[in-house]
Amino acid sequence: MSEPLSPVTEDDLHAYVDGQLSESRRAEVEAWLESNPEAAERVRAYREQNAALQAMFAPVLDEPLPARLTEMLQPKRSGWSMRVAAAVAWLAVGGIAGYLVHDGLAPAPTVALFAERAAVAHVVYAAEVRHPVEVTADKQDHLVKWLSNRLGKPLRTPDFGPLGYQLVGGRLLPGEAGPAAQFMYEDPQNTRLTLYVSTPAPGEQATAFAFREQGAVKVLYWVEHDLSFALVGDAERQALLDLAHVAYQAFGS
Repeated sequence: MSEPLSPVTEDDLHAYVDGQLSESRRAEVEAWLESNPEAAERVRAYREQNAALQAMFAPVLDEPLPARLTEMLQPKRSGWSMRVAAAVAWLAVGGIAGYLVHDGLAPAPTVALFAERAAVAHVVYAAEVRHPVEVTADKQDHLVKWLSNRLGKPLRTPDFGPLGYQLVGGRLLPGEAGPAAQFMYEDPQNTRLTLYVSTPAPGEQATAFAFREQGAVKVLYWVEHDLSFALVGDAERQALLDLAHVAYQAFGS
């Protein structure tokens, strides 16, 4: 009789996605996943998250770093799980963009950095299966009041229902100049869209709608009413623009 399968943990799943398991343990995890469809769905989401983050940061990571930065790097890399990698990516957005500006490699206006933060937040949380939000839509009043208090500004949850998206919920995130809010929406095909809101960082001024493709996602962003906004998803540009008009009217009323 073979030895019983040791419990498969969340760390095992991340190591499996990152290719860090031994051949025998990988086979055990794959056999376990065949009878655990919910866990298999999480693994699929983690892989999508990996691919999206790689697509987003690959162009920057291919740039040679200045010597003063390479001196700070450790000589040995470890096989981090996706959770750690996502956190590093989140914190690195400001640093990488600052490096690009300081060394004259590419312009990066402050508002563009905000759009990058919104894109990273979308990639990290839109792929979550169990915990995509901190507060769910059934507690919408509490969600809006909580996030409004944290940002110090009256927030709204725009009604995207007529355009096919229903509120899933939201969460509090770190922003460039303080707290940020992320509201998540979902269509009937479980395609997710996020609205990222924060107070403008120093240097940000009112802007009209601006569009950019940030790796594997699309971002439509603007600054108005003492707040910065970014709609992030894989919808077409016109669809994002239609949604942005709804959000603009909701916050402008």
